[in-house]
Amino acid sequence: MKRNMDSHVLSREAGRRRRVRLAVTYCALGIWAVMVLFPFYWMVLTSFKSYSAYNAEHIPVLFTLAPTLENYWQVFTAVPLGRYLLNTLIFAVITTGIMVAVSTLAAYGFARLEFRGKNLVFALFLSMMMIPSELVVITNFVTITNLDLRNSFTGLILPSITSVFYIYLLKESFEQVPDELYRAARVDGTSDLKYLWKVMIPICRPTIVTVTILKLIECWNSYVWPRLITDDQAYFLVSNGIQEIRENGFGRENIPAMMAAVVVISVPLILLFLAFRNKIMEGVSRGGIKG
Repeated sequence: MKRNMDSHVLSREAGRRRRVRLAVTYCALGIWAVMVLFPFYWMVLTSFKSYSAYNAEHIPVLFTLAPTLENYWQVFTAVPLGRYLLNTLIFAVITTGIMVAVSTLAAYGFARLEFRGKNLVFALFLSMMMIPSELVVITNFVTITNLDLRNSFTGLILPSITSVFYIYLLKESFEQVPDELYRAARVDGTSDLKYLWKVMIPICRPTIVTVTILKLIECWNSYVWPRLITDDQAYFLVSNGIQEIRENGFGRENIPAMMAAVVVISVPLILLFLAFRNKIMEGVSRGGIKG
């Protein structure tokens, strides 16, 4: 009887400690969520404030009783933000499509084909990740300038159509597909391209979707290269277009209008991530597990 009572007391004590740990964990996560989301809340809130109301605030106000859409009207009428969005969409879609095709073929070659010096070539390929990005930008700039491709979509796209990291991620995913499937397909007379299209890509679709989404986000947020290679407003992307808006559009002092422009630019990426967040997590976890 005493043993049962002691066991019951220990069980209640363990349950109490578990509830305390959960409470502390959720409180910490809640505080962290507020810290992460507050800048987004402040950005959206400011975008709904009028210029006069914002300037009249000597102490920042965390809400507004008179929201306005005037700033969103301005971002599409006072400056060519629509053109910047279209340019970015063209750049992101074409670059991502070519990069995914190139990376998939390269990853398949390293994962499934056999050729002399494959491991050495792949090691040298990975070593390129240690080269500082500044050196690559300088080399690309000289090359694109010599080819007279500045202020063109070709000049914007060419340096971004391959990625060592994404090739590595796809290679790791391809290598998880059993070799028996490949040997059976080869016995049936299936070509490598057909095997890649019919077997490897469907099986590794989560990783490919992840690479596609991450590349789209990378292209959408690209700043240094577009800023360096284009000085013609007709080819500005949202990343360098927002700087043009700040300097020659609304002006540095019109913070609400700038926040509205940033909201418009950020919404597509947020929706894209929310729509495919499960695929991203699945693809990353699949690429990181071998065997």
